[in-house]
Amino acid sequence: MKSPHHYLKLFLFPLFIFISANVLADDAWQNASGWWNATDIPAFDKSKITQQLSLVKVQGNKFVDAKGNVVIFRGVNIADPDKIANDKRFTKKHFEVIKAWGANVVRVPVHPSAWRKQGKKAYLALLDQTVIWANELGMYVIIDWHSIGNLKSQMFQNNSYYTDKGETNDFWRTVSERYAGVNAVAFYEIFNEPTVFSGRLGVVSWAEWKAINEEIITVIQAHNPNAISLVAGFNWAYDLTPVATAPIERENVAYVSHPYPMKVGAPYEKNWTRDFGFLADKYPVFATEIGYQLATDKGAHIPVIDDGKYGKRITDYFGDKGISWVAWVFDPDWSPQLFTDYNTYEPTMQGKHFREVMQRENKK
Repeated sequence: MKSPHHYLKLFLFPLFIFISANVLADDAWQNASGWWNATDIPAFDKSKITQQLSLVKVQGNKFVDAKGNVVIFRGVNIADPDKIANDKRFTKKHFEVIKAWGANVVRVPVHPSAWRKQGKKAYLALLDQTVIWANELGMYVIIDWHSIGNLKSQMFQNNSYYTDKGETNDFWRTVSERYAGVNAVAFYEIFNEPTVFSGRLGVVSWAEWKAINEEIITVIQAHNPNAISLVAGFNWAYDLTPVATAPIERENVAYVSHPYPMKVGAPYEKNWTRDFGFLADKYPVFATEIGYQLATDKGAHIPVIDDGKYGKRITDYFGDKGISWVAWVFDPDWSPQLFTDYNTYEPTMQGKHFREVMQRENKK
């Protein structure tokens, strides 16, 4: 009489052959070079990464490097690389000035309209060069899908921000696969500023927004398990209160707030803690946009108008809470500007403050 193990082997062996064949078929499909898999977009040339920065990951409520050292990021937003290229200023010098200002991270806002205008191949060439220069200079990179509005309803603040869930997912699939293994590209900011604009852009619940982000993060982590995903709250990426009871259910996630001056009134520190700062006790928080200017400054608009006192208050608050930040924006045209013109890179009022803090704190 045959033993039960004999019959189990008879069942499992064909199953093993079936699974192995399917795995091999999947590998063959992924590696195939047939017309169905053809592309005119060359892979990122990783030989251009002449040094590998330390791998950064989330540990508790901190960012840590490969040795376990806590890292606090302080840096600047550049303008969309498409805009810098149109200005004929897309050069290594631009990034050398940022490094000289003391930055250890650069946020790269990719507008969906610019992504489509340039086309995937041309825009990726701009991103590649940005990554190469930042890496050479020892600065980390945040890639930001720079839309403003409601991705669920697909209604946006203006046409430059228009996208949809399919394009957004494809962008993150493309980028996460392209820069996998490049430690400098540490942060993937899923969506710049979610807002329903008091109902003008439809409705979306936190549960719905959470699910959208979790699907995108699944795509990112399937291609690049080491990527840190940055998730923004509502009210133009300010309010993180829903995270207290319903955090993103994925690993290696940090949360984004954009606490511009006009978001709340006094008492500022108390209100910041209520709206986003409380979360820094449990998760990493990254203020990926902060900035301010006087009402008389070039291009001034209400959300960022201040009497000049906001800068020190917000950076002191971040210092107390261990919150990372990047100032908006290292450009002479988009407001609030960090410098006045490309020839001198003379800092504005806020540029002087943020430069002084970066140069002092990032050396510690």
